[in-house]
Amino acid sequence: MHWLYLLFAVGALVLSMRTTSTALMVVGLLASLGLFVAWIISWYAARMGDTQRDESQMIDPAELRRLRELAEARKQGTAPPSGPPPL
Repeated sequence: MHWLYLLFAVGALVLSMRTTSTALMVVGLLASLGLFVAWIISWYAARMGDTQRDESQMIDPAELRRLRELAEARKQGTAPPSGPPPL
């Protein structure tokens, strides 16, 4: 819901442009700036959250070593080592 920050930032900007009070204009501009920065940060976090890897699908070093041994055995044409790797 990062778009709400952008909506509120535009609203604060419109408020600061339409007011005749200098103090309200400054508060509106600062609020607009803060909400715009919050929108950028939350938009970036939402985009990066979608592209992060699932940690459950990561290969541990022992499994990676076993896969390398299998690939090397296939390349050499020998029988792959049998059984699970030692823990």
